[in-house]
Amino acid sequence: MTTTAGTTAEAALIAEATNEVKRVIVGQEHMVERLMVALLARGHCLLEGVPGVAKTLAVRTFATVVGGEFARLQFTPDLVPSDIVGTRIYQPSKESFDVELGPVFVNFVLADEVNRAPAKVQSAMLELMAERQVSIGGHTHPLPSPFIVIATQNPIESEGVYPLPEAQRDRFLLKVDVQLPDAEEEYLILDRMSVDPPSPRRILDPDKILALQAAADRIFVHRLVADYIVRLVLATRRPVEYHVPELARVIEVGASPRATLGLVAAARVLALLRGRDYVLPQDVQEVALDVVPHRLVLSFDAVADGVSAAAVVDRVLQAVPPPRPVWRNDAVATGRPEFQ
Repeated sequence: MTTTAGTTAEAALIAEATNEVKRVIVGQEHMVERLMVALLARGHCLLEGVPGVAKTLAVRTFATVVGGEFARLQFTPDLVPSDIVGTRIYQPSKESFDVELGPVFVNFVLADEVNRAPAKVQSAMLELMAERQVSIGGHTHPLPSPFIVIATQNPIESEGVYPLPEAQRDRFLLKVDVQLPDAEEEYLILDRMSVDPPSPRRILDPDKILALQAAADRIFVHRLVADYIVRLVLATRRPVEYHVPELARVIEVGASPRATLGLVAAARVLALLRGRDYVLPQDVQEVALDVVPHRLVLSFDAVADGVSAAAVVDRVLQAVPPPRPVWRNDAVATGRPEFQ
């Protein structure tokens, strides 16, 4: 396998940044890598896990390492949209209104316990996540670039919680389930964090992030790999046609076209992280379990039977055959395989 010098240098820079985050965060390699994938793919990330698994610490550390401005918003049931996006304030001395921009006008927004906020706040989040802008008093205010929302939610609480609507879940490029540490990781947490925990250092800055995002856009996606992505998404909408008829009674609403775009964007970044300038089907398979499950709406019977969306996507990955990379003489010269 050959790669361009630029791709190798960019992969090394990304690796340095992720390793700096891992110097503070014990374990959770999957979460740290997916945060980088979401950032470079210009998407948003939803972290779900029980309290105490370092979700907030990971996001704060990540924001420090990659540079840019950071704001943490604690979502509560009494929150109103103006608390996050800003509002108009009347100035008696001027006899006019001034716009006071809210705390979301930063590069990194940590929406802590995002599912505790009511519907009005969630609707305000929809605009800033999808359009990367905020409307106040009839005027539109663009958000800075790069911009990412990293939200957390606790899956075990039900009091004072408003489940995220399907439309908002669809706005998150990735949903990552944060797992509890094993015995060895628990010991390392005790050893590293109990006294004088390490402080992260800054590796990237907004300009470097924008350059890495542009580099990810240049990652090559073969037409057969793109076709594979389309077939994966269509299998969640028309499972009978794609030889998984048992999923017809399980899936009520399949993945949207945002899943198709999200799979391409996330796979491109993952290929860049791996030091390649082309996407392999394995890249798509790796990110599929983070991109697709939260976009599915399962039937009532499936929910009652305890069927998980991740298990549904895993079954789709088993049923839909990927293209096979083939190295030919001319392909070796370009550093990219053909597919069949």
